[in-house]
Amino acid sequence: MSVTPDAVQAEPPHTGAVEPGAHDADAHDADAHDADAHDADIHEAADRAHDRDKLTALGGLAALSLDAMASVAYGPESIVLVLAAAGSYGLGFTLPVTAAIALLLAVLTASYRQVIAAFPDGGGSYAVAKTHLGRRTALTAAASLVIDYILNVAVSVTAGVAALTSAFPSLYPDRVWLCLGVLVLVTAVNLRGIAESARWFMLPTAVFVLSIMAIILIGLFRSTPASTAAAAGHASALAANATSVGALLLLKAFASGCSALTGVEAVANAVPSFRAPRVKRAQHTEVALGAVLGVMLIGLAVLIGRFHLQPVAGVTVLAQLADASLGHGFGFYVVQFATVILLALAANTSFGGLPVLMRLLARDNHLPHVFALRADHQVHRHGVLFLAVVSAGLLVASGGDVNSLVPLFSIGVFVGFTICQIGMVKHWWLCRCPGWRGKAALNGFGALLTGVATLVVTGTKFTEGAWGIVVALPLLVLLFELVHRAYARIGERLELGRIPGPLTPQRSLVVVPVHSLTRMTREALSAALSLGDEVLAVTVVPTEPDAEDRQSAEALRRDWELWQPGVPLVEVRDAHRRLGRPLVGFVNGLAEQPRAEDGGFDRITVLIAEVEPVHFWQRALQNQRGVLMDRALRRGTDAVVCRLRLRM
Repeated sequence: MSVTPDAVQAEPPHTGAVEPGAHDADAHDADAHDADAHDADIHEAADRAHDRDKLTALGGLAALSLDAMASVAYGPESIVLVLAAAGSYGLGFTLPVTAAIALLLAVLTASYRQVIAAFPDGGGSYAVAKTHLGRRTALTAAASLVIDYILNVAVSVTAGVAALTSAFPSLYPDRVWLCLGVLVLVTAVNLRGIAESARWFMLPTAVFVLSIMAIILIGLFRSTPASTAAAAGHASALAANATSVGALLLLKAFASGCSALTGVEAVANAVPSFRAPRVKRAQHTEVALGAVLGVMLIGLAVLIGRFHLQPVAGVTVLAQLADASLGHGFGFYVVQFATVILLALAANTSFGGLPVLMRLLARDNHLPHVFALRADHQVHRHGVLFLAVVSAGLLVASGGDVNSLVPLFSIGVFVGFTICQIGMVKHWWLCRCPGWRGKAALNGFGALLTGVATLVVTGTKFTEGAWGIVVALPLLVLLFELVHRAYARIGERLELGRIPGPLTPQRSLVVVPVHSLTRMTREALSAALSLGDEVLAVTVVPTEPDAEDRQSAEALRRDWELWQPGVPLVEVRDAHRRLGRPLVGFVNGLAEQPRAEDGGFDRITVLIAEVEPVHFWQRALQNQRGVLMDRALRRGTDAVVCRLRLRM
């Protein structure tokens, strides 16, 4: 490298002497370094505190897999009930149908593992569709997920309570109140934070999974059932006039059994809820969920064929399997109790995923921005409360009957599955990364399977309530569009994204309604003098006052003259002793006066002073005069209305 003469001359010779101020400079650099280190420590401590409210991989498995895990209780049974139409021969297809579902589960697990890496901000099928398939398709995916999350809460709670009332029939008349009580409990836990809820649900999840694994492992070593007491005395649900096993029956069994796959997408939707590195933790959770769920489904299907179980009225297939494998003793009741608890708590999947999805929709102006706010413990409180309220409405409307909700359950999630798979095919097509053809083929195959399942479930369940989902989906998309248009209009008026024009001084008039001379009047006028160029105090006087009104008005005039605040007091007459309408007329009269350049005012502000009680119960003692004036002025004028609250 060549060195120019200028460069040589510019560099001072090194003499070994310390220049004046060198020690000060070094001390300053050291102080700056210490300050930076201190700031870094503060940020690191804040990050650790922030991370404490996030999920670990194990916590994510407990908090976000409850829906998928609990579906083991009714997924295999859905297959068996459909195949029972073909008699004992039809039940022989339980394992092949379950194997097809397990294959679809593997495809979905691999796909959502890639979704987590490609879309670390969460959102699942909504985020994929928004990026690759357009806004309308993304909104359809979001609407399907919203519906599925809500139905998941209602189905999980009612199924859990149904299992409880089956064990204790005397509770059956109170099933709606029991459903609402469980919903309140789950909501309260989630308002404490998703990490808090994960700790609560880890134990019942572990007990349920270990119980199912015990059923499978012990059952595989039995050549005959240990007990058949659970099914004794119950009528078989096999069809008397067995039909043949055709493609339509197998498709229907496949579609019904796919209800066991609901909840697989929850991890991808809630990636931001994981601790750093959140993508790796979420991927590990997704793989663990798929593996555990697949093993349980295949294992139970093998046992159904091994023990030649038949569906019977009043006893679940899972209860029969527990009876056959563990015997009708302590283990049997542990499985039943764990199933009741997990079904009741499976709603936690929705409480983990839906608020995050609603935050993304609010961020994109498709839902009110309040759903993007986070409270303590990193909780999207408004999303949690919205889910709780809508689910409570469904529970009351259904009367706590799970059978009226289950037919609607899997439609919404399969619409989201299909859209997500198609979007990921386009993702691989555009990125052309190594191995993209195989990944695209895998997602394409998954899209085909979930698309067929969506059509079959909708067609077979249409008259059983699926029509409601067909109607609700486009209505929800329309709602998203209307909210987006409203925000677009507001943004246009606010000139968002533009550089504002030059500032222009404006003359302003502040109007202060007064009723009597108090400390609150003084505080209001003092605040008004700092807000505007001119201040007017206004009081409403009856046109034909009685003795009491006349005495009150004269006292106010006299006290005002003695006080001399430097603010004129204007009396507005009204024949009907009203408060809001006379003020509206007075303010509108001021607004009709000439503009600032002609001696008038550009802006009129009405400052309403009122007392804010220290205690909540004291609000009942207020006369609500401020509320009445506020409402009337906002509806009837273009004035800026401010409310000055004084805590007393």
